[in-house]
Amino acid sequence: MKQFKYLFLGLGLFLAACNSNPDSGGKSVESEKNNQEKAKADSDNEMVFIPGGTYMMGGDNEQASPDELPKHKVTVNGFWMDVTEVTNAQFAEFVKETGYITTAEQKPDWEELKKSVPPGTPKPDDSLLQAASMIFLSANEQVNLNDYSQWWRWEIGANWRHPHGRGSDIKDKENYPVVHISYYDAEAYCKWAGKRLPTEAEWEWAARGKLTGSIYPWGDEPIEKGKPKANTWNGEFPYENNNWDNYFYAAPVKSFSPNGYGLYDMAGNVWEWCSDWYRADYYQMVNKPEGIINPKGPSDSWDPDETYAQKRSMRGGSFLCNDSYCSGFRVARRMKTTPDSSMEHLGFRCVKDKQ
Repeated sequence: MKQFKYLFLGLGLFLAACNSNPDSGGKSVESEKNNQEKAKADSDNEMVFIPGGTYMMGGDNEQASPDELPKHKVTVNGFWMDVTEVTNAQFAEFVKETGYITTAEQKPDWEELKKSVPPGTPKPDDSLLQAASMIFLSANEQVNLNDYSQWWRWEIGANWRHPHGRGSDIKDKENYPVVHISYYDAEAYCKWAGKRLPTEAEWEWAARGKLTGSIYPWGDEPIEKGKPKANTWNGEFPYENNNWDNYFYAAPVKSFSPNGYGLYDMAGNVWEWCSDWYRADYYQMVNKPEGIINPKGPSDSWDPDETYAQKRSMRGGSFLCNDSYCSGFRVARRMKTTPDSSMEHLGFRCVKDKQ
């Protein structure tokens, strides 16, 4: 069982756990007959243009992890970005049109899985190698925060249609972010939609929302001060959540105020895939006085925590993030996992190039 836990929890799981104006491509909501149609129309094709610019990318305070340093000069061209995370309604339309089956809905291929675990890891029992994904279960008491098996479980039957496992569904949650999405799933959706995943540099530039050197998308005010600013963990993680922000799991998109570009949930709610391979030392590699223009990330992956696993980057934090644990809602916070990973707090949003 220990090896099984290492296999699935060690595949790159993170080590810490207002309305807007639709563009002319959005659909009218005046004649909607039910909530599902309205939710889809409100979000379908809604993007905002992010002007290009130059900024200092990387950690802004003492919470910065080594992989967020050094701060370095980056320039990005302008691009379009989804106003919200991709929703259940949007993803359902993609599946309806294409018949796509997500990674979590497929039986794992041991020959592929073993490439991401330490040599010699024994094959799990076939009863465990079934279509499944990771779901969150709160602990009953304070636990060792280095042992994330205390709050994550490999759940057979969990996927985007059943976010908490078999018996759960997404009825009346059409405007919630789709979750249990692997990197491969996100890329497939982007291709269908004529879009792509953002680079880390684009994502961070957009998350900063016109602010210079601020810690969060809203500025520098600590997340626990003032009114709720994002869907995060309120209380002692992972066993006590007082629901100050009104949500225990994911929240509907647009539940909190947008940033300066009109983007929602750039902090909290669900982690979002980026296109870059993850390297812990990447910022050291590109730190040059003249800066770097439109970085696409490294050509390969390196994570000192799991040197055998190739990983992609994630940004934005989730409903599980807490200052005492991962502070994933900071704009500079980086996270990583293998591209076949899917979890209850992992989704994405898309971008497209300026035409």
